[in-house]
Amino acid sequence: MSTFSSLGIGSGLDANAIVSQLVALERRPIELLKGEATKIDARLSSFGRIQSALDAVRSAARTLTDSSTWRAASATSSDATAVGVTVSSGSTPGSYAVQVGRLAAAQMNASSALATAQTVVGKGTLRFEMGSWAADESAFTPRSGGSAIEVTIGDGEDTLEKIRDKINNTSGLDVRASIVNDASGARLVLQSRSTGADNGFRLQVVDDDGNATDAAGLSRLAYDPPAGATGAARTQAGVNAQATINGLQVESATNSMSNVIDGVSLTLGKVTTGAVDVSVSHDTASMRKSIEGFVAAYNDLVKLVREQTKYDEASKSAGPLQGDRTAIGILGQLRSVIGASSTASSSFARAADIGLQTQTDGTLKLDGSKLDEGFGALSQLQNFFAAATESSASSGLAVRLRALTDQMLGADGAVSSRQEGLRERKANNGKRQASLEDRIALTEKRLRAQYQALDSSMAKLGNLSNYVSQQVSNWNKA
Repeated sequence: MSTFSSLGIGSGLDANAIVSQLVALERRPIELLKGEATKIDARLSSFGRIQSALDAVRSAARTLTDSSTWRAASATSSDATAVGVTVSSGSTPGSYAVQVGRLAAAQMNASSALATAQTVVGKGTLRFEMGSWAADESAFTPRSGGSAIEVTIGDGEDTLEKIRDKINNTSGLDVRASIVNDASGARLVLQSRSTGADNGFRLQVVDDDGNATDAAGLSRLAYDPPAGATGAARTQAGVNAQATINGLQVESATNSMSNVIDGVSLTLGKVTTGAVDVSVSHDTASMRKSIEGFVAAYNDLVKLVREQTKYDEASKSAGPLQGDRTAIGILGQLRSVIGASSTASSSFARAADIGLQTQTDGTLKLDGSKLDEGFGALSQLQNFFAAATESSASSGLAVRLRALTDQMLGADGAVSSRQEGLRERKANNGKRQASLEDRIALTEKRLRAQYQALDSSMAKLGNLSNYVSQQVSNWNKA
């Protein structure tokens, strides 16, 4: 917009001030539109918060419709250091007496002592084969489907530490090597990577000195008793873990026994002389937490809507959604579902029956003792929340709330429709402001042009007046 700094000089009027005041009057509708736009933004923000709170209620209701919520189980052990226990969803409650007779172990061999780890052992080929040994070591049974793995020891690889490294760097070999040093010297220790009787190993040697059983050269590492090759000693046999569960003997290649009891995993930590009591029960604590989570989400939504729609008589101030029928309707529909009765459960018809009591402000309060009674009829409590049928009257509370919140948050739901309506009003408001700005710009331009013309006319009249006054003065002098 142009500004004529000389405006008013010809007329003597403060034309700039006059034009500014007239334009300010013209801008009054725009200021009103800006105020309305601010209110629309506040309503959109409020509905965004309500949308998030509704989604939290929907998520909490979804949890209560999930069968895994009601199948949660927990377990305890009278001696967790001896028998640790974990359970999965759906584990059958029960009590079990577990006695540990033996822990699983991996086969371990040790060579005779050499001076140092840098001492030369010998060259040749180490042939490893995984499988199981007879109790008296008279026979070895290779692992079904497995094959022997050979490790060649050549020049520069024949010291104790180099042999260790060569074994550990061989891909697919289920045996690891280490060196143990003591007062007698350095020993190569070979150990199966996995515990269990079927994870033992036989080590045959092709020794470059021509004798694979003399415990000299590379054959000092051999372990094949049936062939007379015992250069290394077996210090620990590969064995399965053994335990009894309620008198029934069970075995496992590892110290973890998974699904020996349906949904229950045991971890054996030490041999016991007596039974360790393991108890499996419904995890009502986690179920209670899910119900409490729903109550918290529901109450947060109720408090939010009430805050956004309230009118404070003392301060004469209103919330951004005061009088908004959509927001008020959301609370009304939720209260209707909470207060309705259902035939989903034969034991519980209404929310109050399981301890969900509606307060005067619309929020829920959970009666813990009543809920405890509800856990005594767990299947019926689950039905009260999660039963799904074609009829709303026979569906669970969480199912009905989930359907309602899905509808409210859907593309054509109450929240989305209200938000879309507010966005449209905001867009129209912006267009109206832009239109008025254009009109005001033209009005200001017209006013300034008019005052510019007035200046010019007044300046001409002033010059004419001065001329006439000068002529009259000259006549009087004559």
